[in-house]
Amino acid sequence: MEVIVAKTAGFCFGVDRALKTAYKNIDDEKMLTYGDIIHNKEVIKDLKEKNVDVVKSISEIDYYDAKKVILRSHGVSRREEEEIRAKDIDVIDVTCPYVKKIHNLAMEAEENGNSLIIAGDKNHSEVKGIAGWYDGEIVYLMSAEDAKNVDLDPKKNYELVAQTTFNNKIFKEIVSILQKRRFHVIIRNTICSATYKRQEEALLIAKKVDLMIVIGDNKSSNTRKLYDICKGVCEDTYRIETSSDFDYKLLKGCELVGITAGASTPKKLIEEVISNVRNAK
Repeated sequence: MEVIVAKTAGFCFGVDRALKTAYKNIDDEKMLTYGDIIHNKEVIKDLKEKNVDVVKSISEIDYYDAKKVILRSHGVSRREEEEIRAKDIDVIDVTCPYVKKIHNLAMEAEENGNSLIIAGDKNHSEVKGIAGWYDGEIVYLMSAEDAKNVDLDPKKNYELVAQTTFNNKIFKEIVSILQKRRFHVIIRNTICSATYKRQEEALLIAKKVDLMIVIGDNKSSNTRKLYDICKGVCEDTYRIETSSDFDYKLLKGCELVGITAGASTPKKLIEEVISNVRNAK
């Protein structure tokens, strides 16, 4: 049995940067993260063991005798950042630079008097953060069908941005539909290049393997999209969080197996799965 491992599997630049910053700041004092620093349970667990706790609300910060608080890699809203910085605590901002760029674009759209369209999941922390840097009408699109049915004002100007982990193929479909409907939309393709490359590589691998494994946390948006992309061309695609989640008996009869992982998946977890697949009997 041959195993193909995606070269793009694992931590992206933003996640790697966020975690290096977090671990560098660990000392004897309690430290907090406002929201999960990344979407991976194993990483959150490891940080907790090192005296780093997650708070889900700004008011929770006051309950801890902490000297530092980290703003998560997915970013936060303008109001949240201002409220946290007003507290007597050191703020460490590990927001991904690509996400920060979208915050700036949202502010520019507001300054230009344009309405904002976000291609992304409005319930995801990154999208909530982006929306929090724009004071005005926001339209959310998740699919080509949404773009076909959305009721935009033909007299208004819009600016379209995307969640950094959005499906690149669907984004192109949304753009094409909005352009055909002749709405006044400025297109800002803010999908992270690493996301695009990861999705493209996963698709190429999934097309030629007998079975595909996608490793990543259930909360991870980019992992879910990788799974959907792979499942679309390889019926035997499985999404797992850790090596123990996979039934290795499923590999029986497979000649070619593919493995990829989301941007928040630690190298250690990926290597465990690779080892178990190669040693499966």
